[in-house]
Order: sequence, then C-alpha cells, then structure tokens
Amino acid sequence: MTQPELEALAADAYVYGYPLVAGLTMVERFTRGGLGTIPAAPFNRFSHATRLAGPGDHFVSVNNDTVYSIAQLDLSEGPQVLHVPDTAGAYYVLQFIDAWTDNVAYLGRRATGTGAQTWLVVPPAWHGTPPDPMGVPPAGGRGRVIELPTTTGTIVGRFACTGPDDLPRVRALQAELTLSPLEPGGLVAGLPEPDPEVPERLAFFERLRVWMRAFPPATPDIEYERRFAPLGLLDEGPSPYRAAAEEWTLALAKGLAAGRERVEDATRPGEDQPLGEWRTAVHLFDYNVDHLGPGTLDDPEWRIPDRRAAYLSRAAAARAGLWGNHAYEATYAMTYDDSDGRPLSGANSYTLRFDQPPPAGAFWSVTMYSLPDYHLVENPIDRYSIGDRTPGLVHAEDGSLTLTLQHEPPEDPAAAANWLPTPPGEFRPIIRLYQPEPPALDGTYQVPPIRRT
Repeated sequence: MTQPELEALAADAYVYGYPLVAGLTMVERFTRGGLGTIPAAPFNRFSHATRLAGPGDHFVSVNNDTVYSIAQLDLSEGPQVLHVPDTAGAYYVLQFIDAWTDNVAYLGRRATGTGAQTWLVVPPAWHGTPPDPMGVPPAGGRGRVIELPTTTGTIVGRFACTGPDDLPRVRALQAELTLSPLEPGGLVAGLPEPDPEVPERLAFFERLRVWMRAFPPATPDIEYERRFAPLGLLDEGPSPYRAAAEEWTLALAKGLAAGRERVEDATRPGEDQPLGEWRTAVHLFDYNVDHLGPGTLDDPEWRIPDRRAAYLSRAAAARAGLWGNHAYEATYAMTYDDSDGRPLSGANSYTLRFDQPPPAGAFWSVTMYSLPDYHLVENPIDRYSIGDRTPGLVHAEDGSLTLTLQHEPPEDPAAAANWLPTPPGEFRPIIRLYQPEPPALDGTYQVPPIRRT
C-alpha cells in the first residue's frame, strides 16, 4: 500500500478500535487501582462508591446524581449469579456493557421494576440450563439470563441518591448487590497483556491487536476487520510493532492522529447547529444492533442502520461519555456555546431558565464539566450538579426556575441558591433526564439556551 493509503487505513482502524481500547483500559484501571472513591476490585466482584462522584473521580462525564456500584466481568470461569435487592420503588439501573462498549442489557426501575431479582450472566454461546429460581417462565424462553457477547464486560450500577443524608439507604442496597460463580472453582483469564516493549507511539495498535483477538466483535464486523491486515492488527504471535520500519511506523502514527481528530470532531457540535442549541444525544448509543438483551429496546428506532456511521458514533460516545446509557434509560444533552454562539467560559456569567420542568419520569439534573477532559471541577460549595432534587432552589412566582452559571459566587441570594459553579476556563454542561418522557425523545422538548449576562 502507498503511504497515504496506509494512513487512511490506520485512521479507520483508530475509529473502529478506540472504544475497545478505551473501555478495556478503564476495565484494567478499575481492577488494579480503582477510580476515585470506587476502590479496586478483582473480576466478578462489585466495587461500591461511598459517596456521589466528585472532582477526584477522573472519569469522562461522570454523573453526580447516582452512587456507583461497578463490577468488571470475566466469564471465562463460567456464568455468574447476580442478586439484585428490592429498592422499594427508588430509581436504580444496572447497565451491562460488553468489551466493545455495546450496551447489551438493563435491569432496573424502567426495565424490570424495583423488586428483588436473581439473574444468571453467561458467556457467549453458553448452552447450559439456568437453575431455579432462574428457570424458564411460563411464556417460554431462557428465564432470567443475560448473555454477554464477549467474555469480558462491565456492569455499571447507579443508585439514585439525594445527598449525604441518603447514603445509608444506598449503602444498605449496595451490600445486597452480589455476584457469585454458578460453579465455584473456575479460573479467571483476565485481560491479555500487550507487549510492553512496543514504543508508545504504536501502543494503541498493540492493545487493539491483542484485545481484538481475545474479544471478537459481532459477526458482521469480522469482514471489516480483515481490511486492517496491512496494519499488523491481524498478526498472531510476536508484536509487529516492536521493531517496525520507520516509514511504516510514521504512516501508522499519522493515521492514528487523523483518526483521533475524526473522533474529536464527532464530539463537537456541527456547523449547521443553531446558535446556543443543546446537542441532544438521543441516538448516540444506538450503535449496538447485534446483541439486544433484557431491558433493551429491539426496535429500528434505536438502531443506527449504517455500520460505518455506527463505528464513529461508538467512538464519540466512548470519548465523551464512556459507558453511557441508551437515551430511553437516560437522555443526555450538552452544549459548548451560549445563545449567541460564543464558547462557554468561566470568565463570564450565564443564566439558564426553565419555564417548565424538563420531562423526566424519574428526575433531572444539570452537571458541570471542564474542557477538554470532561471532568468535574472543584468549587467552594461542593456542588457539581443541580436539578429537581437540589434543596433550597428558588422558583419565580410563575413557577419558572432560573439557574446561575458562573465561576464566582453570586451576590444576589436567589441567584446564589440556584448557583451551579463553573470552572475558570471553558466548560461544557450536560443535562440528564432519567426515564425520559416522550417529548424528550421525539424532539418535541428543547432545552432552553444558556444566556450570557
């Protein structure tokens, strides 16, 4: 291949493989070092946050509405029995994600109710029989079974929490959320190790090569992967990147940079987007069209029909909102600009006025993130999100709610009560609607623009 052809192919490989590499890098990080207040835990064991996420939790677009319980799955030792407690009507969701960041199942208030449940989580192509109480229901089928398309995956649990006073209730629920092997004594394979001798500039491709072989994609993607043979991504045995030719290395490095820029561009608003309009992510997570298990909506409305477009959507989702939910579970909208199209910055003061509450069946919030990392930023009042559960908000006589977004504390008491602190530099807020109602999904509802004051 010519150098330009190699570069273009490497860019395609980056877009295609970024979610796998980003997701499994985070899996590795969780099992070895934890994240913020979520301590490290081995595979097949839940690790529980002890508080709502804060600035110390360096996770892309982490929410500040729910307390996390996260388990990294390795089903190479066989199925895992999952017990879910009764939340007595309170919102929670357990989201099941495979190695390619596909959302393959949901349990929770929307999907399966809030009563106590027991499920069996099984590896690909498992042909066993679920034991009681997960037997086949009267309507037929396999009973309470969730099949993961890859032997490694993630369960992201989110329990709604109104603040520190609500933490004892959440911790009691976390204690009852358990995983145990169906047949004890199995061996966990873990993540295969990429070659540590590969130069850093090609480390992405080495991780992709090793993990792509260990965790095969959906069948329709296999033919697409074969295109990447000239990049060494299909090579078995020793890494082709350890002592690669300089010209070939340069082509791969240039392609990687081009692919990275393509993913970054996909996270930014389009040029044709109206000034100040929030960018909704209603269909950002619809790239999974192959493995739709319990709690997912198997409907054309929630499938991206073009697989190439789905690859870019999947990469953008992993970059700006790794392990995010489908919109029918929680709707996200974000903006980078004010109503006049100027970038949002902590050097200015802004207002966000809601004439009516956002249409959320559970609850809603606005969370503040810094750029370019999409992290929460420390502030003097420890407020990182604001919404319908925030105590002390001041509404106008007509029932409207005006939020104040700025870096310095407001002098006006009402503005101070409704203040969401911003970073000193550029920022990007996200509004989340949990269990969104139809107007939030069909485009009828539009988040009001942020106005610079």
